Amino acid sequence: MASPGKISIIVPCFNEEAVLPVLFQNLGEVAATWSAEYEIICVDDGSSDRTWELLKAKNAGDPRWHYVSFARNFGHQIAVSAGLHFATGDCVVIIDADLQDPPDEIAHLLEKWRAGFEVVIAIRRERHDPPVKKILAWGFYRLLEKMTPLPMSPDAGDFCLLDKKVVAVMNSLPERSRYLRGLRTWCGFRQTSIEFDRPARAAGVARYTFKKSFALAMDGLFSFSATPLRIATYLGLWSSAFAFFGVVFTLAQKIFSTQFSKIGLAPGAGFPTIVISILFLGGVQLICLGILGEYIGRIYEEVKGRPLWVLRDSAGINLQEKKPPAA
Repeated sequence: MASPGKISIIVPCFNEEAVLPVLFQNLGEVAATWSAEYEIICVDDGSSDRTWELLKAKNAGDPRWHYVSFARNFGHQIAVSAGLHFATGDCVVIIDADLQDPPDEIAHLLEKWRAGFEVVIAIRRERHDPPVKKILAWGFYRLLEKMTPLPMSPDAGDFCLLDKKVVAVMNSLPERSRYLRGLRTWCGFRQTSIEFDRPARAAGVARYTFKKSFALAMDGLFSFSATPLRIATYLGLWSSAFAFFGVVFTLAQKIFSTQFSKIGLAPGAGFPTIVISILFLGGVQLICLGILGEYIGRIYEEVKGRPLWVLRDSAGINLQEKKPPAA
């Protein structure tokens, strides 16, 4: 089988001091088996530990390990986007620094790429996460699959291989609320997948908190589906229908009070009904306003046109040719 062209590996890092030595060893050993030119781009997402120093030292010992360091924390999806922006390989592999995405699986991704596929997604067959996180993740991926017209892969993370043609398209997309799992699907091209068992972290603690996971889920829902807006419409229609039948029922109680009293539904004081109606309609209105606010907030972020990231330092990257994109 012919060897592939240049391979770019993107590794977003945020406070990964504990796991980086293991990553350097494991990924380096796997890369040595590819018999191909490669570069590994580590993106330091504004870490507060020694992540930056370790990446700098690794680059000094092996120039195939490049790095860029953000001036502050811009988020995981922006870190990966920066890696895609600076990558120069014929194919690009996105992998997490914590080794929950096993470097050994990259060989299987490359096999699919050699076979002609331009997007190869790694789907988690088994994952070592807390039960609550597993349940929430399972529910979110199924919900997203139903709400978006795109063929989203359930249980797929950012671990994947992208051909340089796909990377070029993704780099040209100007949006700021970036949900890369959706963008790679939106791009089209020939796509396939592999399955793997996701182990526990090699070292350190998880940096992707529930708050960050929830924010990513919202980006996925609101960036690729208008269904929430339709849900707001449906809530309004249902609340109106509920209110209409409530009026009909109350009027019937007043007219046929004797008959309703016989079956235990005698007309009573209207105060509880008024309170319930106000709370119900108020809740529906707040939900609809919240949904509208999510979309308006994203429009607000897009029109400001600020760069997606600000660099503090880098090595192995030609910054003259690669400027950070603006909206």
